[in-house]
Amino acid sequence: MTHPLYTETEARVRESFLVLMHALSFPGRPQNLPAAQADDAFLLMAEALLDLETTCFTADMALDGLLAQTGARRADLASADYAFFPVLTDEHAASLALAKTGTLLLPDTSATLFIGCQFGGSQASRWTGPGIDNEITVRLSGLPDVFWRQREKAVSYPLGWDVFLVDGQQVIGLPRSTRVEPAAG
Repeated sequence: MTHPLYTETEARVRESFLVLMHALSFPGRPQNLPAAQADDAFLLMAEALLDLETTCFTADMALDGLLAQTGARRADLASADYAFFPVLTDEHAASLALAKTGTLLLPDTSATLFIGCQFGGSQASRWTGPGIDNEITVRLSGLPDVFWRQREKAVSYPLGWDVFLVDGQQVIGLPRSTRVEPAAG
């Protein structure tokens, strides 16, 4: 079977998209994004998912300029399809209550969040759900406690957000179907 020839950009976007889908399919497992000239994971993910028919939000002014290159329309957090937080402050985490969680008729109208943090940190949590064999312990740092409280309020499967946690060129998927609890000890 022969595959079409991709330009360098098309190949990078395709690989980024496949990494993101893999991250959601296997929650809690770090996946490696392809190397990029700008070495910007948030831009790689935006290139893979944003287009002229999508809306996006970020409070990061440098990233805002890069997201504009995708053709996606800027929107406030309450109406954005995609929200990017390279650094999630307590204030930003509290505002996540505004992010779309979908409806029972159209759960796919929920927001997808991209949040910077550090993998292997001191905050341990136990994740269970589809794509996880029994359970997995995930260690992170750099996420305010209010993020976890907001997620708990927002997620009632099939409603809620799909989240991509980002550390450098690595990404961990946290789909709305994944249950997160503090890890023992």
